[in-house]
Amino acid sequence: MAYIQRGLENKLMALSKEYACILLTGPRQVGKTTVLRTLMTDSRKYVTLDDLEERGLAKRDPAMFLQMHPAPLMIDEVQYAPELFTYIKIEIDKGAAPGSYWLTGSQAFSVMELAQESLAGRTAVLHMTSLSQHEIFGSGDCPPFTLELTTLKVRETTHQPAGIKEIYERIWNGSMPGLISGKFTDRDVFYSSYLQTYIDRDVKEQVQLSDPLLFRDFVRATACRAGQMLNLHDIAGDVGVSDDTAKRWLQVLEKSDIIFLLRPYSNNLLKRTVKTPKLYFFDTGLVAYLTRYSSPEILANGAINGAILENFVAAELLKSYHNNGKECLLWYYRDRSSNEIDLVIESDGLLHPLEIKRSVNPGSELTGVFGLLDKASIPRGKGAILCMRSTLSAVDSENFIVPIWMI
Repeated sequence: MAYIQRGLENKLMALSKEYACILLTGPRQVGKTTVLRTLMTDSRKYVTLDDLEERGLAKRDPAMFLQMHPAPLMIDEVQYAPELFTYIKIEIDKGAAPGSYWLTGSQAFSVMELAQESLAGRTAVLHMTSLSQHEIFGSGDCPPFTLELTTLKVRETTHQPAGIKEIYERIWNGSMPGLISGKFTDRDVFYSSYLQTYIDRDVKEQVQLSDPLLFRDFVRATACRAGQMLNLHDIAGDVGVSDDTAKRWLQVLEKSDIIFLLRPYSNNLLKRTVKTPKLYFFDTGLVAYLTRYSSPEILANGAINGAILENFVAAELLKSYHNNGKECLLWYYRDRSSNEIDLVIESDGLLHPLEIKRSVNPGSELTGVFGLLDKASIPRGKGAILCMRSTLSAVDSENFIVPIWMI
């Protein structure tokens, strides 16, 4: 089983020289524990709160737990003992050295929100998702995706080119480290087990499930709408639950980083924009599994080929920022006349419009919709058509043509 180097490694080690505590968040099985254990030295002790005895001590007597396990220390699954956070804060305030505590836990669950409140100003919070295509296929360091020519040139040399066939293989295979590294070889068994573990260990802690299979059906109904505007009522109707139940369950999916919602861009000068978010999954392999596409070839010619390609692009853009420890201000634009820009990145006081096309040679007229942003209060910057072209090109001085493999 090969270890896959993660984009966050340099940022994590740099921050460990400045902050006494590092909190690495993210969904299950994306490699949080693996990357930290790979980076830790022999002097750092590892403790997992999956161990019920360790968890019990951490909850009953957190002060004794930290005495038994002195810094430098890595605590895995820290969400199981929120009582530790106050005592870690005390140790930091007493002068704990930089890098004393490395913590991992599930993103955005209430206990992690509590951790961030308790350790505010004392900890660096980093977020890890499933693998990016650069981590799987690329080489070297890679900056966040921007439309600066110098950055695009870097990505052109550090990413591995891919045509339509290879892109849909990447989409179908997904981005979970367990599969990509070769630790698990049966994709269907992996995703089935992943869902079962997720429901048993995470979902049941958040909502009372009388029928776990019903929640699994909900996740499948949600996957069928990846890359589309969210319609909770339709999802609820497909599964046979109330709209309120569907809303609660969707919040669980979002909080546990199975999905993310992309909000529409609007401001007081763009009053006719819609308010409904679009729905995406971080791992397109899970979408392909849930929607029962048995091969990349069938997926590439299936009904969702455009929607899942858009999902893939949006997820890769976010990952490029997460892997550099940065926030990505990503939106989409749609007005009430159904005029739409697939994605909009806000960066350095400019709005950068992006259109996603499955075509190898998209027409230059596609950039015409970018003018929809001219009425915004923030100036429009360079735009791009993201497509299946093999090389970096340009429509004109203000609009690039960027291969999807470069994202």
